[in-house]
Amino acid sequence: MILTSILIGLALAADAFAVSVSAAACSSSIPLLIGIRAAFIFGLFQFLMPVGGWLLGSAFASLIEGFDHWIAFGLLAFVGGKMLYEAVQAQKRAACGDPEEEKIHGIMQWDTLLLLALATSIDALAVGLSYSILGTPILLPATIIGITTFATCLAGIEFGRRLKDLLSEWAEIIGGSVLLLIGLKILIEHLRAGR
Repeated sequence: MILTSILIGLALAADAFAVSVSAAACSSSIPLLIGIRAAFIFGLFQFLMPVGGWLLGSAFASLIEGFDHWIAFGLLAFVGGKMLYEAVQAQKRAACGDPEEEKIHGIMQWDTLLLLALATSIDALAVGLSYSILGTPILLPATIIGITTFATCLAGIEFGRRLKDLLSEWAEIIGGSVLLLIGLKILIEHLRAGR
């Protein structure tokens, strides 16, 4: 059961990992505590969503399964589009020679962090629902999923930091594009499944 939960956690953390890499690559710097906070929030949402899904049980599954992918897509498209817009605006200001004050990007902003954590953890709600339907206890699997996501996101943030030097001024454009692609992937996967 522990190995299964770790594997589920890794699968669920894939989107959060990609978001962490993108956000870290787009930021001028991410202090260690801010990176830990971001990874913790992603892990917390990946813990809470299965528990919430399990508590709500199969009655809630029929209410959300028809549009959960649209919610995830909408949140990711909003954040990704905002990143693209800010990147284009920053490049325009740089071209005009207007020095821009360093600002906090991506996962360092609370509102963005919470939106991204919610968007990347919606699938975890479905996992909790399936555990509920199977009558399997959720606390241990949800804890393992949350810890796995936390560790994966920390690795993603570190990888993104190293990637930032290679990406330079294109980092935010690439990061926003990745978020949009993740949203499209979620949408396409669910539409192909006929949901």
